[in-house]
Amino acid sequence: MAMAKLIAENRRARYDYFLEDTMEAGLVLLGTEVKSLRNGRANIAESYASAENGEIVLINANFPEYSKANRFNHEPKRPRKLLLHRKQIDKLTGAVQRDGRTIVPLRLYFDDKGRVKLEIALAKGKKAHDKREATAERDWKREQSRLMKERG
Repeated sequence: MAMAKLIAENRRARYDYFLEDTMEAGLVLLGTEVKSLRNGRANIAESYASAENGEIVLINANFPEYSKANRFNHEPKRPRKLLLHRKQIDKLTGAVQRDGRTIVPLRLYFDDKGRVKLEIALAKGKKAHDKREATAERDWKREQSRLMKERG
């Protein structure tokens, strides 16, 4: 991932979820979608992945229409199939059904070969008190580093 070019990042994921297991997935895309992504405009913040008929599908990710595509354009929020190995699909599906986990997209990027990849994580939702705890811990770390800087 030396030359990876970031397209979109889900920054809320680390705040809303305990992330457990990350993996890289390819996406089945249309030409206009790839061109739209090359312009660097996509939103994966409200998206999630779900298991449907033995496949993992990315739901609610917004890849805006490509301006030069006229009538052959794509649907901006259509479900997109993720490309994973069967073992990975079985693992994700099992965790979602058995343990009530969520599949959360973290980053959308072009790999060094110019292919669109999506980093997904198996996640467990945080409760409100977990979020407050995380915020307090982050603030304390920030305060610590500030104090250390002042002391020399």
